[in-house]
Amino acid sequence: MKVSIEGIFPPIATPFADGRVAHDRLKENLDRWNKTHLAGYAVFGSNGESVYLEQEEKLALVDTVKQNLAQGKLLIAGTGCESTDATVRLTNLAAERGADAALVVTPHYYKGKMDAVALKKHYLRIADETDIPIIIYNVPKFTGINVAPGLVASLAEHPNIIGIKDSSGNIAQVGEMIATTPSPPSFHVLAGSAGHLFTALALGASGGILALANVAPDECCRIFDDFRAKRHAEARELQLKLLGSNKAVTAQFGVPGLKAALDMVGYYGGDPRPPLLPLGEDQRNELSEILKRADLI
Repeated sequence: MKVSIEGIFPPIATPFADGRVAHDRLKENLDRWNKTHLAGYAVFGSNGESVYLEQEEKLALVDTVKQNLAQGKLLIAGTGCESTDATVRLTNLAAERGADAALVVTPHYYKGKMDAVALKKHYLRIADETDIPIIIYNVPKFTGINVAPGLVASLAEHPNIIGIKDSSGNIAQVGEMIATTPSPPSFHVLAGSAGHLFTALALGASGGILALANVAPDECCRIFDDFRAKRHAEARELQLKLLGSNKAVTAQFGVPGLKAALDMVGYYGGDPRPPLLPLGEDQRNELSEILKRADLI
């Protein structure tokens, strides 16, 4: 089944209250996000604190998002696990709950053995044995593993592997992936950061799965829409305006910063799950000033 994954997707933050997933607050966030031009949502990705969630919590999140999904928006589930078997099982369970595609991060605990041969066998078996399309998730900052363009090109030949989210920060690599893989709708290369969305679109990316889109969905979608409408000057200007905010909710303050920013712009962010700590007062003040400079608050 081919799924078009063009457009902007936030890897949505998982809201917690008293240590438990706050499904009511997630519904409130979804009600607001549904009114934007977002193409859909990626649930329990890196920014969703996936490594801190139990399987039952992940599947319950799929249920909540699916039940509150606006018509035409896609649901992508971050189903990557350390073992191939576990990834296949979780992907198919997410498919049963209504996920449209799976975002599969590279296994990395035994990173010294995760060479191109091992990764290729891993992804091909997942693609063969799962009921929804697979999107490769390349995030070397967290995994210590980079999925090279040559491997991506090889994996793109499988009909059930439909794209990659590249969060390497290497825009030349993004370009090489676009140049060596089939064109959409057969395969989609997605920017993994709002910091280089405009550049990735100029190279031919299909869109992005962007942390900043949690906080600034309208602005991220506007860059995409302006670029597609050939309003390149407007898209470039907005891209430059958002650079500081994107850095703040990713590299600078991470997930705690993303959640604090959600609170500041009127969504529910709440505290991260321990051992992550919420921002201190000085950090919150600095983040607030950054968001004000981008006219987000």
